[in-house]
Amino acid sequence: MKKLLLLVFAPILILSACSKNEATSVDPVKQAAVDEAAIKAYIAADTSIHATRDPSGLYYQIIKPGTGNNPTSKSVITANYTGKLLNGTTFDSGTITKASLAGGLIQGWSIGIPYSKVGGRILLIIPSALGYGPSSPGAAIPANSVLVFTIDLLGFQ
Repeated sequence: MKKLLLLVFAPILILSACSKNEATSVDPVKQAAVDEAAIKAYIAADTSIHATRDPSGLYYQIIKPGTGNNPTSKSVITANYTGKLLNGTTFDSGTITKASLAGGLIQGWSIGIPYSKVGGRILLIIPSALGYGPSSPGAAIPANSVLVFTIDLLGFQ
């Protein structure tokens, strides 16, 4: 009986595992091109955005310059933020305290926040590879989502 169950369920498990992997496997080069096109369309549709492209593919715009020094990639920051999808849906907002740019945050923040200064506001348009990539951290953020953050840098150490 055990062998019969194994023979019946093993192919089902193998096939479901294969289709799950195929569904989540995305060619990163193709996804980067999709993200780039979506970001360019988003920027073109909003004449108030005058973003600069970082070599990583991240787009940023200093909305309010702030003062003092810029944080480094090893700084620990405090910031207010709002996160949206390209369709304008807000998926999160709040205050983050004592967050290290060296780890624990998505890569887009670690690359983009050092362009800001304390008291400044920055817009980050983050391609999916610098966000959550092919993973979905929850129902509010689909896999391979470009993320748009408005961040007020309150301080850093």
